[in-house]
Amino acid sequence: MKLLRYGAPGREKPGLLDSSGAIRDLSGVVGDIAGDALLPESLARLAKLDPSTLPVVPSNERIGPCVGRIGKFICIGLNYADHAAESNLPVPSEPVVFNKWLSAVVGPNDDVRIPRGSKKTDWEVELGVVIGKGGAYIDEADAMSHVAGYCVINDVSEREYQIERGGTWDKGKGCDTFGPIGPWLVTADEVPDPHKLPLWLEVDGKRYQNGNTSTMIFKVGEIVAYLSRFMSLQPGDVISTGTPPGVGMGQKPDAIYLRAGQTMRLGIEGLGVQQQRTVDA
Repeated sequence: MKLLRYGAPGREKPGLLDSSGAIRDLSGVVGDIAGDALLPESLARLAKLDPSTLPVVPSNERIGPCVGRIGKFICIGLNYADHAAESNLPVPSEPVVFNKWLSAVVGPNDDVRIPRGSKKTDWEVELGVVIGKGGAYIDEADAMSHVAGYCVINDVSEREYQIERGGTWDKGKGCDTFGPIGPWLVTADEVPDPHKLPLWLEVDGKRYQNGNTSTMIFKVGEIVAYLSRFMSLQPGDVISTGTPPGVGMGQKPDAIYLRAGQTMRLGIEGLGVQQQRTVDA
């Protein structure tokens, strides 16, 4: 299934994408694509629905973040060896963990606001993992059963704030609008191997990132199990799993950063495409 949320910011309704590409309204069936609605038994009930019996949503509706009421937005850094190299950082021996603040979450096609005074706002296409069944101290052998599905994430990052201003990475990662999520939450049964997915990102039509999740250092199951040692994971938690090379910071001979008036377009095979316009905050 391809699940989604549509409507005005803060008032999104749950939906489902049918086989023809039309959005069907799920609000008569489930309150939101959030929390317990992402449990395995809840997704199994949704899978039994006949989409043709659900109301059609007008095609001009805004698409919101594909997960509502996110509890934690956890990110993994330097999870592709070639991205670590372009960042002049060593390949990590265990996952690098940081957070995005929930105020960063926006829809897949919403504007991205460049912070006031920013000179180094950058892009990162990433595979998002959405937790279905929660738990702590999850065994790696069982970890994939805790995944509800996958989505596209743009881990927008301000490099000066992240690297040069002291403190942790979070300061440059969690600015408002720095976490576009969606368009769809594609349930795990439709993604037989999340480690064989091409992913890419373009700015103003030029392709900068062109990678594949097969080159991830830490795989999805490892990441879920690892994180669960430090925090309980709950339904609707979102994990962003790292980016392949091609970010602005890594461009040669000189880094390239975003400015207002540009367009980012990014996608992952089978998970959909995002497009954001950059604007001044």
